[in-house]
Amino acid sequence: MTPNDAASAVPAPFDGDLSADLDLALRLADAADAVSMARFDAADLDVQLKADHTHVTEADLATERAIRDLLERERPEDGVFGEEFGSSGDTARRWIIDPIDGTANYLKGIPMWTTLISLAVEGVPRVGVASQPAIGRRWWAASGLGAWTNVPGETAPRRLSVSRVDDLAQASISFQSIQQWDAVGRSDQLVTLARRVWRDRGYGDAWPYALLAEGRLEFVAEFGVKEYDIAALVPIVTEAGGRFTDIDGAETLSTRSSLATNGALHDTFLELLTRTP
Repeated sequence: MTPNDAASAVPAPFDGDLSADLDLALRLADAADAVSMARFDAADLDVQLKADHTHVTEADLATERAIRDLLERERPEDGVFGEEFGSSGDTARRWIIDPIDGTANYLKGIPMWTTLISLAVEGVPRVGVASQPAIGRRWWAASGLGAWTNVPGETAPRRLSVSRVDDLAQASISFQSIQQWDAVGRSDQLVTLARRVWRDRGYGDAWPYALLAEGRLEFVAEFGVKEYDIAALVPIVTEAGGRFTDIDGAETLSTRSSLATNGALHDTFLELLTRTP
């Protein structure tokens, strides 16, 4: 079984206490931010090409190591699945890590990149932290504990809630790129969708999911995502009141596509996207 096989996007009821796990996830993000920011926009940043022709920097590797080192000390019994160093240990409780989501932005000195940290319990992402230290923002959630963010100038975290927009013509959407949709033969659907909504923008990577949880967007969708790209964002969106499936409505992360919405428009978006152009 590969790491993606058992992943569910929609949490079943959960009655455990995740407070300690969320606290740890936030401390993992603190450790990650210290490492990643130390090399952000460095003129001598080491950048390599991986076998799949995507980039990896020294910061990606060092950030994941920092997270794994802390997990080894505090949760040695838990499994870990990370983008750079693969999967190890138990899968009943597994930490899922993308040390730098948006490496292309990171190596270009563009501040829109995110460290993603999740804890999946029995295949369901239950804890999620998305940290964007270059802009001083972070979003976090755990099943039953709500979704939260820090706001510059405010001392207390702000609870997140998705929008109540239920009219397609008033919806604001985000997609990864036209090229991505074209590569899977669905660019016509994207154009159709863009013509029906109020506003469309290709914000890309993890940030639009945070904007959705804040109530600023109604739709985010992309293709080619792996579990570590998306697991941390699931509890943030769902605890904010949104809905998360794959692009065809299946409650899984294993199909390498994602559709996150404010919930009120989820079925409407699905109907539009599955309709023959």
